[in-house]
Amino acid sequence: MQTAAATPQQPDLLDRTRHTLRVKHYSLYTERTYIDWIRRFILFHKKRHPVGMGIPEIEQYLTHLAVRRRVSASTQNQALNAIVFLYKQVLLKELDGDINAVRAKRPARVPVVLTKAEVSRLLANMHGVCRLMANLLYGAGLRKMECLRLRVKDVDFGRREITVRSGKGQKDRVTMMPEVAIPPLREQVDKVRRLQQQDLEHGYGSVELPFALQRKYPRAAWEFAWQFIFPATKISQDPRSGVWRRHHLHPSVLGKAVSRARREAGILKHAHCHTLRHSFATHLLEDGYDIRTVQELLGHKDVRTTMIYTHVLNRGGRGVRSPLDAA
Repeated sequence: MQTAAATPQQPDLLDRTRHTLRVKHYSLYTERTYIDWIRRFILFHKKRHPVGMGIPEIEQYLTHLAVRRRVSASTQNQALNAIVFLYKQVLLKELDGDINAVRAKRPARVPVVLTKAEVSRLLANMHGVCRLMANLLYGAGLRKMECLRLRVKDVDFGRREITVRSGKGQKDRVTMMPEVAIPPLREQVDKVRRLQQQDLEHGYGSVELPFALQRKYPRAAWEFAWQFIFPATKISQDPRSGVWRRHHLHPSVLGKAVSRARREAGILKHAHCHTLRHSFATHLLEDGYDIRTVQELLGHKDVRTTMIYTHVLNRGGRGVRSPLDAA
């Protein structure tokens, strides 16, 4: 009896989605988030394949998130982005028409900003490498992940500059290097040099490279210039490539350190890592710097995004003097 020739098994939908996300250079965090939302979307519709669904089913799910789950506007938008990516980039299926789901309301909030005195108290309660990172968040306006992903080649002590590579929106920008941070930053670079030498002696010492640079420059992963300035304390296995190497510090390390310092400093505001970036922008505007300069340092595409900080300048009530004070 002849048996049918075995055919290679087709990758399932989620594996195809992972592959597409990696081809388009999405981060591991985004990959995991999108996969989770797509899985929830399929389970909500009783495991129906998305090919047999369309705009009505998407609207039904998004409405469920807003009405039944009461998620925030940003969470609902994240789910929408994941599902649209699935249809357009993985299934190659155009969604004809608008998606008219019940949308979660986006509250009009101004960012939390610390005073200069509160920033000083917060930083005074931080120590070691976490204090250095917090100094860069506040002193250079870096986002948390931009700070963690800094490499040795991105800091220019001669020009007092920090280059942010592939920031939000995959954009590069240059920002200042705070004078106060220069000595500890030099010490940190020296520590990274010694740490990489130890790793090389144990058969490690390589680092993850962005996008296709690993293929273009095979030896670059072992070069000191590409090492993370804030490396993890342990060697770990890359979840994508399976290679054992040293990654940068986990984001939770800095987040927990800032939260602990806030409590110890007695600051009652709900401050976190991004609050230091908000404070950086607000304090520059308070000191009289042009909003276009601040926009460039922050890496905002539209000046209207930077304008939000004009609403939280340290001039309560938009600079208007209270009639009670004039009485």
